[in-house]
Amino acid sequence: MERSYDVVLMGATGFTGKLTAAYLAAHMPVDGRWALAGRDLARLEAVRDRLGVDVPLLRADATDAGSLRDLAASARVVITTVGPYTTYGEPLVAACAEAGTDYVDLTGEPEFVDLMYLKYHGRATNTGARLVHSCGFDSIPHDLGVYFTIQQLPADLPLHIDGYVRVNATFSGGTYHSAITSVSRRRETAQAHRRRRRAEPALEDRRVRAVTGRPHHNRGLGAWALPLPTIDGDVIRRSAAALEAYGPDFSYSHFVAPKGLPAAAALTAGAAGLAVATQITPVRDWLLGRVTPGDGPSADKRAKSWFSCHFAGEAGGRKVVTKVSGGDPGYGETAKMLAESAMALAYDDLPKTSGQVTTAEAMGDALLTRLQRAGITFTVVGRRG
Repeated sequence: MERSYDVVLMGATGFTGKLTAAYLAAHMPVDGRWALAGRDLARLEAVRDRLGVDVPLLRADATDAGSLRDLAASARVVITTVGPYTTYGEPLVAACAEAGTDYVDLTGEPEFVDLMYLKYHGRATNTGARLVHSCGFDSIPHDLGVYFTIQQLPADLPLHIDGYVRVNATFSGGTYHSAITSVSRRRETAQAHRRRRRAEPALEDRRVRAVTGRPHHNRGLGAWALPLPTIDGDVIRRSAAALEAYGPDFSYSHFVAPKGLPAAAALTAGAAGLAVATQITPVRDWLLGRVTPGDGPSADKRAKSWFSCHFAGEAGGRKVVTKVSGGDPGYGETAKMLAESAMALAYDDLPKTSGQVTTAEAMGDALLTRLQRAGITFTVVGRRG
């Protein structure tokens, strides 16, 4: 079906949306057809003028299902940066699933992703839409980092990978609000997760697991490793379930690696305190009121930010350590990953998939190549055996 636009960016006036719009302006193909969408045309026009590009502006509101249906029908791929996704995300997923339109977002909210699978995976499979969540720092460096790591190991043997995340960054108001919302809904998140696991088809002759690891000291990194209960482990498990290249028996454990025992202790205590505090409505409202969505770190702060993810893999006595690294994880690199994901879906020769799929499953080598070309590094740092 012919569409008016290859890529449409929804939420272009937000903090991450503006960065994504700037990346698209600099990297879309010369003959690429793209547009900016949002509820305030005047603010969209200001973004367009600042970028110095001549692209159409589309009015679409996350609370107006009709405008989202029109948006989805006009595009081959829709990007959305409008969160928290648990609050605002579903109508656009529904519209894209119905229209057969590819969809990408940057959510790290497990409840949202699981509910969207339960509600729209079947319809998207029928229409050919590819619904690809978590196309930012959650969870591309981890998902594609593991995808890159398994390529260095035998594909026909049991395989285990430990992932270690290190970050130096400041986060925006939108990310803060999404995180508080997600943490406050632990019970709902657990319920959605259980429902999805029951609905997912069982694997035959293969086993895939996301395993909660134990705190330990990693001598190679010189850091303490703490289990990191983010969406990344589930995304990796789903990629492994979808792709036989992950072997007959795959397991993965996900860790954060703060430098030094005091930092590890502070992180543990802070996470525990936040989990309790967000269950108390007045405290949660106070926390949300401390930061305004749309605010974010300055360009100077972003320039000093970085991330690195190490992956230690082992299969049949062979061991490999790989590293994925880049600059500002939450914004500069997330905008890059989000935009490159959309362009891969729009323009690259990809495996035939549909429904709710992961970045490794839907885009794999093509996206890996794009991100390497864009300056995110994927390297082998050690081998043994």
